[in-house]
Amino acid sequence: MKKLKSILFPVLTVLLVTALALTGCQKKADGAAGGTASSANVQMIEGANVPRNETIILENPGGRANPPDYFNRWNGWNTSFMGGLQQLGLDSLWFIDPDAGIDGVWENALASEHPIYNKDFTEMTIKLREGIYWSDGVQFTADDLIYTIEIQMKNPGMDYTSRFNAYVDRIQKISDFEVKIFLKQPNSRFHANFLVRWNACFMMPKHIFEKVEDVTTYKFNPPVTLGPYTLKDFDPQGNWYLWEKRPDYQRTTLARMGDVGAAPKYAMYINGGTSDVKVMSAQAHQLDVIHDMAVEGVIRLTKANKSFKTWFPGFPWGHPDPTLVACILNLEKPGLNNKDVRWALALALDINRLAIASYRGAMTISPIPVPPTGMYPEYYHTPLQQWLSDYTLDLGDGTTFKPYNSNAAVEIAAKARDDLGDIVPTDPTAIKRYMGEGWWKYDVNAAAKLMQKAGLRKNSRGVWEFNDGKPFKMVFMGQTDNEPSQNRAAAMVVECWKEFGIDITLDVRSDFGTLAGTGDFDGEFYWNIETWGGHPDLSFFLDSFHSNQYRGIGENAARNVSRWKNKRMDEIIEACQKLDMDDPQVVEYGKEWIKLAVDEMFEIAVCSYNVFTVMDDTYWTGYPSIDDPYTDPVPNWTNSRYMFAKLRSTGK
Repeated sequence: MKKLKSILFPVLTVLLVTALALTGCQKKADGAAGGTASSANVQMIEGANVPRNETIILENPGGRANPPDYFNRWNGWNTSFMGGLQQLGLDSLWFIDPDAGIDGVWENALASEHPIYNKDFTEMTIKLREGIYWSDGVQFTADDLIYTIEIQMKNPGMDYTSRFNAYVDRIQKISDFEVKIFLKQPNSRFHANFLVRWNACFMMPKHIFEKVEDVTTYKFNPPVTLGPYTLKDFDPQGNWYLWEKRPDYQRTTLARMGDVGAAPKYAMYINGGTSDVKVMSAQAHQLDVIHDMAVEGVIRLTKANKSFKTWFPGFPWGHPDPTLVACILNLEKPGLNNKDVRWALALALDINRLAIASYRGAMTISPIPVPPTGMYPEYYHTPLQQWLSDYTLDLGDGTTFKPYNSNAAVEIAAKARDDLGDIVPTDPTAIKRYMGEGWWKYDVNAAAKLMQKAGLRKNSRGVWEFNDGKPFKMVFMGQTDNEPSQNRAAAMVVECWKEFGIDITLDVRSDFGTLAGTGDFDGEFYWNIETWGGHPDLSFFLDSFHSNQYRGIGENAARNVSRWKNKRMDEIIEACQKLDMDDPQVVEYGKEWIKLAVDEMFEIAVCSYNVFTVMDDTYWTGYPSIDDPYTDPVPNWTNSRYMFAKLRSTGK
């Protein structure tokens, strides 16, 4: 058979700078085969031994997995989980797509229908799909579901131990394919524990784990799968994982969604290396799906060869993940605890410069604190355009100001065109579809009035201070250049605010998440809001903003690192918790929360987290796109499994 070339694993070449290849398939004592590294011709990968035209090669953004042989997805975290395990090997009750889905956003996977609650949401009945089998031939039944919940309740520190112990009173097995869970308190979103967005609680094979002495240390190698693929081989250094389609793939839930038989026989997830290395691999057609890269790499690839596809057919290329990037502010810091100051900071940001500096203009903007991705423009962004245009600020000097610029995306596109030329669209409708609609006006005069209203003044050096002479200083944290777009964006935020007169410094570091969690920060360019994407319910992040989840400085605040508390917000969250997730009133409450959040400007929403995924259709076609948004193409998402219901060989 034609053998894979070593460029499949360019990171090995880069790191070792020697001619290495993976050879052999020695069986490990505790599980799956792993290739062994030895000196050989760098042009060949001997251990994989699979045809290139039957193999799709995808990037694992986690890089090198350590340890490489750990597949226990229910206890702790390892980057091996993104090497195909959660995408192709595991399964759960339901999936919710961040985009439109193949057959609607919410798919019944191992469950045959949506969860069934009683009137007060204290009981949840689950009906399971029959005819689904583990890869070793054992049928999936209610016993697996019950075991998955109960074993985690009994073992402290597993992924869902605390959540299940907090809510699960007892479980009743009604039949082999029906289960009722009795809850300790009402919870209309308990099913979300089994509703895959990026991940969820996957099912455990009872017949495997019940024979293990300690489920918390068990490596689950080789993994017995419910998905349509099984692990064929992996690199003992953790740089790649090779999966093979099950002969009985028809007995998996993905088979319901398309012709999995026509999908690649093999799927290989690799450590792609740096952006430049990924470009070289893709140009050699030895990396079919790049997870993410610097925007300059996308431009280079798409200009050079028409075989490279992106979510948008051109600029701005990247897939807008259902994650909101924002200037997150610590509302417990003097000055930042005043909404007029926060609004002043928003108006002192030039979104044109921010977009060009960070993404070369390829930014999907959002003035509201939900990402402009998936179905959210339809549910929230577009319906709120008039409200945003009418929104008015009191500047404190007897004047008012309407801060919304509905034409912001078109203006960004015009600036980008100066640099990138005709690849940037000119049609306003296309621009707004790809890049969002409006954002806040850049108006330092209005911002200055708001600062004065909040009790600040400029000193003789032109720097803002409190009226009593106390300094107003900020340290703003940004990511390292491993995340180039985010790094450059944070630097531009600081530049804009310095020009406005803020005494601010940029702190680039890799551990700022920990500092923000405990409140040891002033501001950061990061994200703390993630949504379902395809479904309008905001509970995925919003429940964490209830005041009962509030944590003061020195305590870990989880999502609500802004430490924003608001009585009306509590009431909105509590009202939604009493409703079914699909109740239309959930959207209306969502709009009300957005209006409240904008008025308070608790954080300055900027854009979606655009992932510059590049797909090569030299060997495979059928990838998702804005015109066929059946799933998220970003290959570490569990939902990306749906590509394997649509991918087809090009015949090469």
